[in-house]
Amino acid sequence: MKDKPKMKMTYLLKRFLPYFKKYKGILVFDLICASMTTVCELVFPMLIRYITNLGTTNIALLTASVIIKIGLLYLALRIIDTAANFYMANTGHVMGARIETDMRRDLFAHFQRLSFSYYSNHKVGQLMSRITSDLFDVTEFAHHGPEEIFICLMKFAVSFTILCTINVPLTLIMFATLPLIFIFVKFFNSLMRRNFKQQRVQIGEINSQVEDSLLGIRVVKSFANEEIEKDKFENGNKQFLKLKRKGYTYMGGFSATQRFFEGLMYLTVVVAGSFFIRGGSINPADFTAYLLYIGTLFSSIRTIIQFTEQFQRGMTGIERFIEVMDTPADITDKENAVELTDVQGEIDFDNVSFRYNDDDKSVLENINLHIRKGGNVALVGPSGGGKTTMCSLIPRFYDVTEGSIKIDGKDVRDVTLHSLRSAVGVVQQDVYLFSGTVIDNILYGKPGASRDDAVEAAKLAGAHEFISELPNGYDTYVGERGVKLSGGQKQRISIARVFLKNPPILVLDEATSALDNESEKLVQESLEKLAKGRTVVTIAHRLTTIKNADTILVLTEDGIAEQGSHAELIAKNGMYAQMYNLYGV
Repeated sequence: MKDKPKMKMTYLLKRFLPYFKKYKGILVFDLICASMTTVCELVFPMLIRYITNLGTTNIALLTASVIIKIGLLYLALRIIDTAANFYMANTGHVMGARIETDMRRDLFAHFQRLSFSYYSNHKVGQLMSRITSDLFDVTEFAHHGPEEIFICLMKFAVSFTILCTINVPLTLIMFATLPLIFIFVKFFNSLMRRNFKQQRVQIGEINSQVEDSLLGIRVVKSFANEEIEKDKFENGNKQFLKLKRKGYTYMGGFSATQRFFEGLMYLTVVVAGSFFIRGGSINPADFTAYLLYIGTLFSSIRTIIQFTEQFQRGMTGIERFIEVMDTPADITDKENAVELTDVQGEIDFDNVSFRYNDDDKSVLENINLHIRKGGNVALVGPSGGGKTTMCSLIPRFYDVTEGSIKIDGKDVRDVTLHSLRSAVGVVQQDVYLFSGTVIDNILYGKPGASRDDAVEAAKLAGAHEFISELPNGYDTYVGERGVKLSGGQKQRISIARVFLKNPPILVLDEATSALDNESEKLVQESLEKLAKGRTVVTIAHRLTTIKNADTILVLTEDGIAEQGSHAELIAKNGMYAQMYNLYGV
């Protein structure tokens, strides 16, 4: 599994920090609360030092009044600390959750902008992992990141200052060991971040395998291949366990090293401090306070070290988030794109060539075609000839490599994608119905349309009768991908969806090839009604369905081999005639 180059931490933070902008008021107050809790923690050793000094130098000054005042002061500080902690734990966490929500929204919106080519090269399970589990740790990181860093810096600065006022040499000796700790922190950080990213990638692979297996469960069972699927899952699951074990090894080494250096620092302070007490340069009260501040300082170090794991998990999620966000959408509106309005449906292909990648062979080359308003053009030919690709270029699912495609004289690259795709209706062989009800799927063709409009569209598509006989009629749940309906029923619902959209240009991509004879007849009747008054481009598998097309193009890997009406091509007795005699009926 090849890793992408690791992004620099400064770049990740630069891209992440703008998400705090909306919540800067919450963040500022959260940091104020953090400073309050820190002050409360740092005051305690000073109170102990004061009481100890009074007790060892002049016990008479340690009156009941002084003790009560000190107790009330500390009680007030604890009340402030409790309120501040509640705000941090409650509102601070909500801020982190909001940032996670904002990032998930932006990521999903970017997914919607990416073209077909991106989805052809990425597994859906991996993309699902990026939008779900990858962002889970961002909530904790977004909340605790600024908070923990602020608290630790404040504790370090204040503790160092106070410790220096007690005994400068001892403080310098103790702080001299800190660089060693941070060297090891950086070393383990690098290992942990790489491992966490590998874990994220692997969980994406598991998601992909599970999705593939569950969506194809009928194929799995029909071939009795349940054991094969279990073995595939087990392999991926074991690989994830292997990565987790390696991660825990790094975390164990990290924790053990931290504890060793913490013990070393305590040993340094106790031994050196004992010599300073013996020499009279520090008194017992100051040394007691010193040890308490050392405890505070070590708690900060422990917090930083514990936060390191959370930090790396958060940064890994942010990195995988940015990897997607930095992927450019290759099909976008031009800066000066105009709306495509009052569409008549005239289409022109002018010297169109297309290849998927620069290194690939051209799928289409120098295609020239004029389709008149309301015209009916059919594309036939062997697989790999570019029929589906040619149709996909009309609504700009891909951009032409050379030449241009024009609708009513306007280059499709000069108009907005929304207006272009609103003008083109596509009925595909592989129908996709969304999880929901029948009415939901029909209304998807025209958001905001009324239920009556949807019912009328279903009637035009010849779907009203069978929908009415479903258990809950139009409110019947169709199952994931429409699994509860037959192929013909799904196809007629998809046609109803296009009827409701009412586009002036219609693309039929082998819309009946996967149906049985009875369903094909019903769907074909629906398609003929749908085609009336529209410009139609049909990819045909059964040639009898396109006999009445104005123009039939025979597409091969070498381009347009033949072109003409059904009668003209039969009379020519070429490739089309041979195909018709073999596969026409």
